[in-house]
Amino acid sequence: MRILVVEDEPDLNDVIVKKLESEHYAVDWCMNGDEAIDYINCAEYDAIILDIMLPGINGLEVLRKIRLQNNKTPVLLLTARDSIEDRVAGLDKGADDYLVKPFAFDELLARIRAMIRRSSGHVSNILSIADLIMDCDFREVTRGGTSISLSSKEFAILEFMMHNKGIVLTREKISQHIWNYDYEGGSNVIDVYIRYLRKKIDENFSKKLIHTIRGTGYALREDE
Repeated sequence: MRILVVEDEPDLNDVIVKKLESEHYAVDWCMNGDEAIDYINCAEYDAIILDIMLPGINGLEVLRKIRLQNNKTPVLLLTARDSIEDRVAGLDKGADDYLVKPFAFDELLARIRAMIRRSSGHVSNILSIADLIMDCDFREVTRGGTSISLSSKEFAILEFMMHNKGIVLTREKISQHIWNYDYEGGSNVIDVYIRYLRKKIDENFSKKLIHTIRGTGYALREDE
């Protein structure tokens, strides 16, 4: 999953980014509202962490602009102001959640998971299709009751596909949600990881879940 962090305090920005990366998120970051708009217009994110008090365009204005573009990416607002009026203003402009500084990182992570879960229509952090089960909290995957060991990127790709099961996903769309702007891998990297996943997820089972959509990409679904 890919997250954008928009925070103008360098130390806090750095800490948030490192914490998210340690939790296996792909992370882009910037420190003002104008850059935030550029990032959001050039990439797809699963969540945005947005400080309200920013140089240039403030966070509320960034939020207003992206919602006017019908961008539905979940947004969590960060602010040092905790008045009811501030919270109402942010939520009315389209924020999905609101967190007051200082905050506990465990709470930030929980709120991010909840936003992503709600945006994909899931009610828990346990995802499933057929007999394939993924526990996003404990980063565990099983199929038919057998534990499956996945690398960090394999897990991230499978998680994105399970959040979007039944939907045909292009290679570009998968890549956009798994790697940040610093990534310089080859154009066939998604095909390579899908091959790894097929070997682990499908090879020993009669029902195949990962399907190639010729000329387009891949889909995770039960039918052929």
